[in-house]
Amino acid sequence: MVSMTERRIVVTGIGVMTSLGSDIDTLWQNVLAGKSGVDRVTTFDPTGYDCQIGGEIRDFTPAKYMPVKETRRTDRFTQLAIAATRMAVQDSGLDLSKQDPTRIGVLVGSGIGGLQTIEEQHSVLINKGPSRVSPFMIPMLIVNMASGYISMLFGIKGPNVSVVSACATAAHAVGESYRWMLHDDADIMIAGGSEAAITKLGFAGFSSMRAMSTRNDAPQKASRPFDKERDGFVMAEGAGILILEELEHAKKRGARIYCEIIGYASTADAYHMTSPPDDGEGAARCMKLAIASAELNPADISYINAHGTSTPQGDVAETQAVKTVFGDHAKKVPVSSTKSMTGHLLGAAGSVEMAICAKALQTDAIPPTINQEVPDPACDLDYVPNQARQLTVQTILNNSFGFGGHNVSLVARKFG
Repeated sequence: MVSMTERRIVVTGIGVMTSLGSDIDTLWQNVLAGKSGVDRVTTFDPTGYDCQIGGEIRDFTPAKYMPVKETRRTDRFTQLAIAATRMAVQDSGLDLSKQDPTRIGVLVGSGIGGLQTIEEQHSVLINKGPSRVSPFMIPMLIVNMASGYISMLFGIKGPNVSVVSACATAAHAVGESYRWMLHDDADIMIAGGSEAAITKLGFAGFSSMRAMSTRNDAPQKASRPFDKERDGFVMAEGAGILILEELEHAKKRGARIYCEIIGYASTADAYHMTSPPDDGEGAARCMKLAIASAELNPADISYINAHGTSTPQGDVAETQAVKTVFGDHAKKVPVSSTKSMTGHLLGAAGSVEMAICAKALQTDAIPPTINQEVPDPACDLDYVPNQARQLTVQTILNNSFGFGGHNVSLVARKFG
């Protein structure tokens, strides 16, 4: 076996389900074009809710990706994860039936899990009584079922776990998968996150927090990270799955390689349940550690995919954190938030954004931050406003931060 110090981990497959595209090529084209996947919510009647907009996937048919019988036994977040996994495996060119199943692992998380199931079954309990609650309720709603079901569907017997760290979930999943592979626990990992929280209860909770944008009359202008007129994030649903593969294993089968993951770090703010400290100390420390783990200097980073949720406090804290880490280079490195287009996929955000970063490395193109119209003096970096940019991208830094003070940074480089 290859020693830990010699192992290199690459991305060989990508699967995404988003409101901006249900495959990586469509998502990437729409991101480069600066399109928005946000519109008025149709999953339920949002009349009376403070926020009435979101990034919905409106053409999703679960039965295309799994047995019809199983669609009645799984929550939407698991179904989205299955769909993205099928696409990622196909994209990678892997025939999993010809691989050693004990050397393949799954780490797919969700920030919230089966919220739709909770709502539906609670209604059954209240209206019809406890005997009518579905026997599948618990396995439908628990967060680890996406990872578990993927392993069963593909016969995968290696490491299998789930992670929950709010909006840092999917980035943690990718980072921990990378770490497991460095330690030779697997040759292939299916990693990412899935979320389906556009429900009555989900919207009511976030609206009560006053965390979401109320720009209901202009949905596609609502997510505006780093803009002075931002007023909150826009929730989206979806899934992002990456196939991580040990380099020699990938080369042996002639795999197409998107990029190489070379750094990962995770920290905690130890500050507040939902807000970062004003100086972004935990985020800054996370970025520093990730860059150091990649054996790079801050000036070596070509592009930063920001967490950039479009919240008043969060965007300022992240901007300050970048300044702390990058110093004089901070205003030279392009920083963009693709949440301006996809909306915020919560526990799936980090892996979808890592997929976008992989395409940036592959194509030497940097996604824009759309809706950058009114400069905010507190957010004064190069956010690649409104239009994509052609630029040689050698290395990327991908940030994800979550409620609870969870911070994750991933570093990847162009392969070759």
